Amino acid sequence: MAIMATETTQKYGQEAYDLVCYAANEIGSRLPGSDGEKAYAAYMGGKLKEIGIEPVKEEFAVSPRASIGGLPYIGWLGIVLSALVYLAIGIPSVWFGMALSGLAGVAWLIFSMFLYKPWFDMFFKQEISQNVYGQLLPPDGKYKYTVILSGHTDTSWNWRHSEHAYKYKDKPILGILATYGKVGFGAVCFFFLVGAAVVMSAIYLGDYLDAPFAVALKAGAAFKAFRGVMLFAPFVTAIGCSFIVMWNDSNPRNASRGAMDNATGCALSYEVIKYFREHPEKMPPNCRIVDLNCGSEEAGLRGSMAFAREHKHDDLLQNAWHINIDSVADADYFEVVIKDDWQFTRFDKDLEQMFKDTFKELKIESKSGGCIHNPVGGCDSTPMTRAGVKSVTFAAQNPMLTYYYHTWRDMPERFSAETVGTGFDVLLGVIDKISAFEQNK
Repeated sequence: MAIMATETTQKYGQEAYDLVCYAANEIGSRLPGSDGEKAYAAYMGGKLKEIGIEPVKEEFAVSPRASIGGLPYIGWLGIVLSALVYLAIGIPSVWFGMALSGLAGVAWLIFSMFLYKPWFDMFFKQEISQNVYGQLLPPDGKYKYTVILSGHTDTSWNWRHSEHAYKYKDKPILGILATYGKVGFGAVCFFFLVGAAVVMSAIYLGDYLDAPFAVALKAGAAFKAFRGVMLFAPFVTAIGCSFIVMWNDSNPRNASRGAMDNATGCALSYEVIKYFREHPEKMPPNCRIVDLNCGSEEAGLRGSMAFAREHKHDDLLQNAWHINIDSVADADYFEVVIKDDWQFTRFDKDLEQMFKDTFKELKIESKSGGCIHNPVGGCDSTPMTRAGVKSVTFAAQNPMLTYYYHTWRDMPERFSAETVGTGFDVLLGVIDKISAFEQNK
């Protein structure tokens, strides 16, 4: 039987919202590895202590700019390549250096920014981040399975183009076009520069080796026309690449305040464990509850990667269910995220169905249909799934790019305590279904 909204559960929802307000208004931005992130992790650890649960802190190294935080570097590389075109026209060997640096940039984009591989981290400045978690055991201390609820403590750099789209907040299509149009144009310019450098390098190398195709191309009208185009194209590509430079605001004081993304996740994880701490008679039989505050999610899931790596072979992740809570704020968009498309990772189907059934029981209607794929980036369910844990991500967030997503406008005043409280009710309902599943086993 699913746990429905009551005066008691509404209290915990309001408390969760109050925690969100504290995170956004008192602590503020919490970039990966920053003092703000550390302060919020310590604060949530202190909340666990208040209810008699000893927090555990596990530190790890993170390179904040090695993933999405370093996107402006690609813009700067594009501007440099634009300037070097004029040098390369007179000194053809410059094309080879441009091609190599451009391809290195593309490799970094694909593996580090899109696929979240840590292979390039060593080339970027490191900081120390942390995971903080606490465990609640059954009254008799005996458990057969574990439910882990997680949220990430860090916030994103301010996405300038998204924030500038605030003026179109009542016309979301225009906002999306204004945002994607700028960065999309910049991406086209960057890849054009890399492609041009590779093609010119191949032609000049082939000409040096007397390759027939290169000799013919170099003597043709198309080659001369292309050289003519490259006399004015760098002005255009430099402008386009400047839009990429502006994507992430480098000023940490302008970073996202992270009310929705993701103080809501940390607050709800904590309120669930607090609820069961204060109501031991409600604890699922033979179940251990874990509240996990992950660090550096915005730096490429580094916190959840570190946690999965640390505990993959110990008791904490054996027979475990992981509910990643990431952004519960938009009342019209309650959903279960079942796949990270960029990470090629499909999440647990049993948990997916449990969330869908709970939405139905609570009469939650969603404009997104209650189920989505994460179309870009990744979420903390991916490392846990790869570690063999049954995992899924729960959100209530407009899946379209919005003016408040990853901007300083992500403030609690934008949404309500009632929405956060509904998220609390959903979590209790899903945990109830996990308990039934384990008892049936």
